[in-house]
Amino acid sequence: MARSYGVAPVDRDDTVADNDNAPLLGVGAPKAEEEDGHATIVSCVGNLANTIMGTGMLTFPLVMASGGILPGVVSCITSGCIGALGLWMLSRCATRTPHRKSSFFAVSKITFPSAAVFFDAAIAIKCFGVSISYLIIIKGLMPAVVHSFYHVFTAPDVNPPWWAVSGHFWIMVFLAFLAPLCFLHRLDSLRHTSYVALFSVFYLVCIVIFCYWSPPEGTVKPGPIHIIHFDKSFISTFPVQVFAYTCAQNLFPIYNELKSNTQPRMNTVIFTSIFSATATYEIIAVFGYLTFGSKVGPNIIAMYPSTTIFIAIGQFAIVVMVMFSYPLQVHPCRGCLDKVIGGKKKVDTPSSSETQSLDEAEQDEAEVLDPHGSHGKMSKARHVALTSAIVGFGFAIAYFVDDLQLILSFVGSTGSTTISFILPGLFYFKLFRNDPGHSRVLLGTALALALYGALIFVFCLTFNIMKVIDSHRV
Repeated sequence: MARSYGVAPVDRDDTVADNDNAPLLGVGAPKAEEEDGHATIVSCVGNLANTIMGTGMLTFPLVMASGGILPGVVSCITSGCIGALGLWMLSRCATRTPHRKSSFFAVSKITFPSAAVFFDAAIAIKCFGVSISYLIIIKGLMPAVVHSFYHVFTAPDVNPPWWAVSGHFWIMVFLAFLAPLCFLHRLDSLRHTSYVALFSVFYLVCIVIFCYWSPPEGTVKPGPIHIIHFDKSFISTFPVQVFAYTCAQNLFPIYNELKSNTQPRMNTVIFTSIFSATATYEIIAVFGYLTFGSKVGPNIIAMYPSTTIFIAIGQFAIVVMVMFSYPLQVHPCRGCLDKVIGGKKKVDTPSSSETQSLDEAEQDEAEVLDPHGSHGKMSKARHVALTSAIVGFGFAIAYFVDDLQLILSFVGSTGSTTISFILPGLFYFKLFRNDPGHSRVLLGTALALALYGALIFVFCLTFNIMKVIDSHRV
């Protein structure tokens, strides 16, 4: 019996799917039949674009100020192309895994099997760290947002009540709102919140453009503007663009859920998401830099006087964007932890293996390679337990800790480099190097991508270590 890997057949019944409305602890064994995807290209683009675009976009004007307009535009486009290349290579690797069972774990099991668990552990730690950073950002932003709205609708000398400007209060509020979203099984179920987050991004873009043509009263006068001008801060801002396209942790779930996940449809999802992010980054960077010049700060929205409802809503839009990005980190974190817990379990086979049918053997293999993007394989109890642990520990850390920037800079930079550049290049080379007639240029490009990732890994690690040393000298 021939195995069918990768692309789903188009005549499958899409009604067999995991139901997010079903009880989390419902009884009954999952169905053994393979399931086809049902997510549309629009929903996949929405989720992937929302995963890509975060608060780092607000720093892009400062990045442009450190090198000038021309280097800033070119480096942003280059980083986007490299990010798209890594995603494309991962999508090609996904076709070598069993039917809609692609994941970093699944690809690792057929390329570097002894390291599969370690790869997933690194991804889980990275996603967990990023999710905590989102909560800490919300905790810090909400008091300022409340102040802005309060001063817009009341007298400037009237202060809001203490609880309204307490970050701890807002952590509890957002816990009640976000926790249910984190228990959803499918990434596609988060498409509507991703649309809201992307609308918030669009609103921020409108603010930057409008405030360039019509600066609000009290806006800082712009400093010098340069076409090409490298200063000492260029090295420190370089990683912002490199990691601005990190979304590989959700590429495999999107591949598994996309209806008719052919390579052309995956290419549409990948390149539309990357193009949208690049266009957004360029607009914010150029207009933000032209508005403030060399005086621009690390948060472009914070540069505008929060004396109007227009700017106050923009500050809240940042919170909305970050808030709805949180579940997109919990989803891959949960899946990777599931593989770390069960990844070393061996599949038991009968002593009389010659009597075992090929279908049973394939079913055993599929169970081993079950990814975080597949549907219905993780038990209900484990799904609830892992989600509760991720959300509970994450909110607890965010509640009691105000700054994890140093730790997260190590985790984020090394983890993002690994999943965005190093692993895609190595996976692609390992899987396709023996294919007759396969492009040697693509294989060389895959190795170059892995080497680029290794260099960025060393650079970021060294840079962070130097920051630690310098901080202890002060």
